[in-house]
Amino acid sequence: MDDAPVENASPEQLLATPIAKLRGSTPARASRVRKLGLRTARDLLFFFPRDYEDISDLRTIDQLEEDALVTVRGVIEEVDSSSSGFGRSRVGIIVADGTGHARGTWFNQPFMRDKFASGQRVQLSGKAKLRGGRYEFSHPRVAWLEADEAAPATPLLPVYGLTDGITQYHMRKLVETAVEDFATAPPEVFSQALLEEHALLPIARALPLIHGPHDEKEKEAARRRFVFQELFVLQLALAARRYQQRVGFRAIELPTTAQVDARILRLLPFELTAGQRAAIEQVSRDIAESTPMNRLLQGDVGSGKTVVALYALLVAVAGGAQAALMAPTEILARQHALTLAGLLKQSRVNFRLLVGGQNEAERSEVLTGIASGDVNLVIGTHALLSEGVEFKRLGLAVIDEQHKFGVRQRAALRRGDSSPHYLVMTATPIPRTISMTQFGDLDVSILRDMPPGRQPVTTYLVAPEQRPRWWKFVRDRLHEGRQAYFVAPLVDGSDTVAAVSASQAFESLTNGELAEFRVDILHGRMTPADKDDAMARFRAGQTQVLVSTTVIEVGVDVANASVMMIASPDRFGLSQLHQLRGRVGRGGFPGFCGCLAEEELTDAARKRLEAFAATNDGFELAELDFKLRGPGDLFGAKQSGLPPLMIADLARDRETLEEARQAAHALFAADPGLKNPEHVLLRKQMLTRYGAALELGDVG
Repeated sequence: MDDAPVENASPEQLLATPIAKLRGSTPARASRVRKLGLRTARDLLFFFPRDYEDISDLRTIDQLEEDALVTVRGVIEEVDSSSSGFGRSRVGIIVADGTGHARGTWFNQPFMRDKFASGQRVQLSGKAKLRGGRYEFSHPRVAWLEADEAAPATPLLPVYGLTDGITQYHMRKLVETAVEDFATAPPEVFSQALLEEHALLPIARALPLIHGPHDEKEKEAARRRFVFQELFVLQLALAARRYQQRVGFRAIELPTTAQVDARILRLLPFELTAGQRAAIEQVSRDIAESTPMNRLLQGDVGSGKTVVALYALLVAVAGGAQAALMAPTEILARQHALTLAGLLKQSRVNFRLLVGGQNEAERSEVLTGIASGDVNLVIGTHALLSEGVEFKRLGLAVIDEQHKFGVRQRAALRRGDSSPHYLVMTATPIPRTISMTQFGDLDVSILRDMPPGRQPVTTYLVAPEQRPRWWKFVRDRLHEGRQAYFVAPLVDGSDTVAAVSASQAFESLTNGELAEFRVDILHGRMTPADKDDAMARFRAGQTQVLVSTTVIEVGVDVANASVMMIASPDRFGLSQLHQLRGRVGRGGFPGFCGCLAEEELTDAARKRLEAFAATNDGFELAELDFKLRGPGDLFGAKQSGLPPLMIADLARDRETLEEARQAAHALFAADPGLKNPEHVLLRKQMLTRYGAALELGDVG
């Protein structure tokens, strides 16, 4: 048969069999699933279920009893619907299976009417109630069945991601065929010893079970095998990247002498915290070596990371090298430039700003100074990575708000086998699971203590009925001479998103609660010059209230600002709320943060906001945010540059991640470059998956 597996074909050839040539497949079906990225038998084998449907209690209608969680299958004999005219509706179906009739009912879901037709076979799952002599399912889970679809062989039905024209039945049949014909073809990448040490199923056993488990135990055992493998290969790739950074590149040695240390400390108008001193020691030790530093400095809002960065930048300049500080926004870059200008007044350091909003003459002058080496410290945005920026002797690159940049941007300033030292910073405390994956190629320094002068920030959840008291409180602070931020999630109003916009808030506040004060607006759609002017007026105290979007989320430092108001706070994650709150309490005045919800909150949203109000610990909030929202929302998975995980869930699989990390690093330490013949398949899988994203090249 043409569509049977080819005899004597190699495993690779078998796995490359096009879906159109599988038993029971058709060119049309193969074309449709291609939209899901599925082209070959291999793709189907590793297209893991996103969930499972438990139909362990499959009954006939005459076997139904009240309040049992059951599943029935039958043919729709009748569809009816009604509406009360007050926005209330009901859709009902009558299903028969030869032993009796049951009813399915959906309230206030009129769209369900178009999903049913007489003669369809359906499966209903839920709890039935006996009403008027007939069992009725209220809002049951429903699945549409093919006319010839038999009862499943296993009680846990896999549920796959679908595309137009493909039903669960079609997808299950395609995957089932691939498993039957090709599940033994994928080679085992793990040694028998590793399988036994970590209690992992062999791949030939795990593949059939992940797609057709008989019970929860089999499902979890199969899932664990593939979660471990995915995380193990990722950790191997991160270990390989660390290895390449250490042996493949050379950096300028930048030792810190006692004289340099004394000169830098004289520039600082304050004492360093113990945490800052410890971080500086770690950084100084790293940059004194010819092996490029790759270190992540993370700390809570206001913990003083910029001072650690400044110390490292000045050590680099003192060592005769150039240094660069890169920020994700022009506002933050200009904030850093202002801070440095104040601290370096008594210094001979020649530092310049390079951002996209500069005119051509100014940009050209800065570029010439960078190329000649006359400019020894540059503060900029992504513009530092643009064509035409050529450093004469770059020794250190500091990247602020690292999670806003991708993996490749972190290495964009390398030239051949010459690399600057890298210090990357984030003010968003990073959950351990994220630091082991997205930042797994970096050494980590953590700042936990706060510098003297940081004031506590009290957070309030301001209910609509409490608004009059809140606005009086804000006006009192402004009359005392303080300033305030009002942050909204949108620039303009939206018909699809129920949230306050900055433009609406600006108009409302200037004509209402804050009409007696000077109010300004700032958002990302403004020109760089207009944004600079708005920030300059606020810093100078010319405006008392700044209505803004999240462009002021990080880095903005106005000591006189003591009140932060956040509109539609349920639209933000906990870490982002914490960043916004961190804009106040930075001077000698206590800070206040008001969360102004505009509508009834869900229980989940209320719990999140109550947790936010209850603690100022960013590390605690980051872990909770990660648990609630996952890594994609928290740090922007697309920004990381890494391919998305196929089956592992970092929030759920933390223990497996720890286990896989230890095992992968031990293996790579024992066999750097994975040159051992028994590691060839692992090496190939690692390079195929992560070689391009992590610029691994040939790790051997």
